[in-house]
Amino acid sequence: MSHLWSEFLSHQGRPAHKWAHYFPAYECHLARYVNRPCTLLEIGVAHGGSLQLWKRWLGPLARIVGVDIDPACKAAEEHQVEIRIGAQSDAAFLQSLSDEFGAFDVVLDDGSHQQADIAASFAHLYPRMARDGVYLVEDLHTAYWPEFGGGLRAPGSFIETCKALVDELNATWTRGAVPETAFTRETLSVHFYDSLVAFERGATPPRIAPQIPPVDIEALHQRDLP
Repeated sequence: MSHLWSEFLSHQGRPAHKWAHYFPAYECHLARYVNRPCTLLEIGVAHGGSLQLWKRWLGPLARIVGVDIDPACKAAEEHQVEIRIGAQSDAAFLQSLSDEFGAFDVVLDDGSHQQADIAASFAHLYPRMARDGVYLVEDLHTAYWPEFGGGLRAPGSFIETCKALVDELNATWTRGAVPETAFTRETLSVHFYDSLVAFERGATPPRIAPQIPPVDIEALHQRDLP
């Protein structure tokens, strides 16, 4: 399997802009989709280079969908890459994507970076993804910047939303302080990186503490005697 970083460095197509430190996270969470049927949605098309990158790396079985508010981005369509024009905060538009393409296996938010838009996309798309899907939000350094609706510990920051979701993930252990939700039951893990967060979906496994049978030390000593 080719490494995504190598694919990025050798990319000859449309311009693609990604922070280098994101690539280990991409490979960690998305490598399982390489050369397997999957549908990836990227919010934010720009020049379309990253859509080409996902297409090359994930292989011929992947369906790549890009979303942007700029109609000019439609020009980035090509074989295996489809573009839809609309706002990432528009619930009706997002629902039309789910209706057309089905449950996404991967959602990558590299859109407006406005905290309200990020929250709106996540609230609508995350529950409608594949049950074992991956949802990634990029460039969350903007969650600390007021011009994007953020700020350190600002209530509207998506980073603050993520912090609360960590409690929701662990709601079972809060003795009722945090109610269990669909997110609790349908999320395996939340991973934080510099400026990026990844949500791994999956049914919560049974919480069973394995019981190790007691060891008969005397019997072990007897067995080892000559």
